[in-house]
Amino acid sequence: MPGVDARTLVGGAAASPTRDLSAEITAFTGRSSRRYNRSRTSLRDLFSDLYSYALALGCVVALAASFVAGLQGEIISRGTAGRVTVSGHWPLIPASVLWALLVYAALAAVMTLSRRLGPITVQGPEGQWWLPLPVDRRPMVLPPFLRRCIVGGVASGAAFLPFSVLTSVERSFPGHLLASATFGAVGVVAIALAGLMQLEITSHRAGRLASAAALVPCAVLPCVAASPWPLVIAVLAAVLLLGIVGSRAGQVRGADLIRGGAVAGHAASSLFFMDTNELFRSLHGARQRGDARRAARFYAKPARGPFGALVRADIVAFVRLHPSLTVPVVWLGVIIAVLLVDYGLPALAQIAVIAIAGCAVASSAGTVARRTVLVPGLDTLLPVPLAFIRASRTLMPALALSLWMACLGGVLVLLGVAGPALILLAALAGIGMGAGAVRGATRPVSDWSVPPVETPFGPLPQAQLVTLFHGLDVTMLALAPVLVSVYVGGVHPVTVMVQGLISAGALAAVLFRSR
Repeated sequence: MPGVDARTLVGGAAASPTRDLSAEITAFTGRSSRRYNRSRTSLRDLFSDLYSYALALGCVVALAASFVAGLQGEIISRGTAGRVTVSGHWPLIPASVLWALLVYAALAAVMTLSRRLGPITVQGPEGQWWLPLPVDRRPMVLPPFLRRCIVGGVASGAAFLPFSVLTSVERSFPGHLLASATFGAVGVVAIALAGLMQLEITSHRAGRLASAAALVPCAVLPCVAASPWPLVIAVLAAVLLLGIVGSRAGQVRGADLIRGGAVAGHAASSLFFMDTNELFRSLHGARQRGDARRAARFYAKPARGPFGALVRADIVAFVRLHPSLTVPVVWLGVIIAVLLVDYGLPALAQIAVIAIAGCAVASSAGTVARRTVLVPGLDTLLPVPLAFIRASRTLMPALALSLWMACLGGVLVLLGVAGPALILLAALAGIGMGAGAVRGATRPVSDWSVPPVETPFGPLPQAQLVTLFHGLDVTMLALAPVLVSVYVGGVHPVTVMVQGLISAGALAAVLFRSR
């Protein structure tokens, strides 16, 4: 049956025989894989790995539970006291609205991440062995897809439990479990919507808009989980979508199956080796069609000297390759909402949100640096000193982050958090954050030849963790004066001088580093 597409076999008369044959091929591959893994794994090693994983998981759960319980007690005891001071003429946002928006953002992130990872995928060997066969692909791709949905739902429910405990202190523990189960079910709905987009029933833009609209009622269900009915509705929606996607799982294009498997494998290996730069590269979406036309007029202008040409090329690359303004604007909105929410969030929690937002936006500004570091030998061929090359790489991230921080400072000034000097302080902090973004994007690869350090919580890869925080340390140091000024509610002139010295030191550390 050469040249027969699997899509025609799904709906035709040959669907049942080829489905049985593909099920037999999948079962044979699974048995062979399990037999091979058993032959290379001893019970002693398996017990040691399980014990280490259980110990590490228990320590993480214990630390997270104690932190959540302490923060919940702080919220209950303080109420609205101990917060960052905001002018009284600004209206407060109801807490229920903010929690629903955060749940929607989490579901949208789950759907987007699932779409980039598949969720209906095949690995490299499977793509070479299964896809060329003229058989129905549904028995081959459906069981892994269902396993991913189950794992994703369980992980979503477990992650939602501390959020429910912190945002709904009046709920009982069974109510928190019910809300977590509801969020796990709607998490499965988000993954199923990503699988539905793979079927390409409609256009790409229409599918994204329809999926985003479908997540709106899903975001409300976990917030009103005072009775079992939201959980029942979420489970029914998940089962219905899984039935629709599962019945057509074999119709996904082979190119998309291989793409999803490659992205998932790349992301998994990046997590295993604790390399966040590779993780960002693997999850970076396909470049939009209109990106190549950005800054075309600026690029057509003649350059003045090698350094001018390099600066122009870096500016054009930043404009073309940098993602949209969605990430900075969303994080800015999150900060405003956290400061104006009608809830007893402590000041330290609000400061932590500002720090997380600054680190996230700074990381997104290092896209061009992460691309150029893949071929570091090209910089040595340029007729420009190495310090000038690094200065050119740092120019656009520093300007972009300085602009974003100035906007953040302006918003905080309008809210009455501090005086107008906070805008200057935030703009200076953006320069240091740009240097931190480039430092993080050009961090060296982790040296796995260094043995881990034994701790009471088990072996700790200290050398790898140091490499992982390479760049984040400079970003947090550059943010520190701004965070302190927001906490105390004012900007001292000495703070501006300290901020300038920190930003200058961050730039010097990036421009004149040894490697």
